[in-house]
Amino acid sequence: MNEMGLRVVTGIALILVALGAAVIGGYAFAILAAAAATAVFYEWTRLAKGWGLHWQVLGFVYALLSALALLWIRDRAEDGLALLLWVFLVTWATDIGAYFAGRAIGGPKLAPTISPNKTWAGLYGGVAAASLFGGAWVLANGMHLVLILLAPLFAVAAQGGDLFESWMKRRASVKDSGNLLPGHGGIFDRLDGLLPVAILTAIAVLAGAA
Repeated sequence: MNEMGLRVVTGIALILVALGAAVIGGYAFAILAAAAATAVFYEWTRLAKGWGLHWQVLGFVYALLSALALLWIRDRAEDGLALLLWVFLVTWATDIGAYFAGRAIGGPKLAPTISPNKTWAGLYGGVAAASLFGGAWVLANGMHLVLILLAPLFAVAAQGGDLFESWMKRRASVKDSGNLLPGHGGIFDRLDGLLPVAILTAIAVLAGAA
């Protein structure tokens, strides 16, 4: 199987696992969130080795807050499952839209010194995809309409999380955060966009904006 095929198969498997645990909820989703946060923190510590204790503390807090945000959204927020799936959908749509728009259109680089493959077209494509699919999900499930406005903003945050992890990898002089996922690298590589979206969604709910 070529690299693209391996990426697709692994990606589909990850989506199915995430969706299955989300629908089941309870311990199943808690275990998945805890395992993902632990893996992210472990890979973070490897990337930030020698950068100082404050980087290790930051990684621990970032991974912990992300996991707690996902768990709280699923179990505590009104219409928790629908909102959690919105978080997934916005993040995944951003990644997919950015990938295909970037490849199809190309053009000026978004942050060439951090991630040479990312383009402004990819950013716009990711925002457009997240707005379209996130908005459709909100309307289909009768959710708070402010989420339609938040979708493009959180798409930018997702790509910001991606760029931040790319910066960490460049500083650490590594290609991937790990090698656990065939064709994808590490867990942090796959969740870099989800982490900020989860935290921001939880904040929006707590603030009464969603």
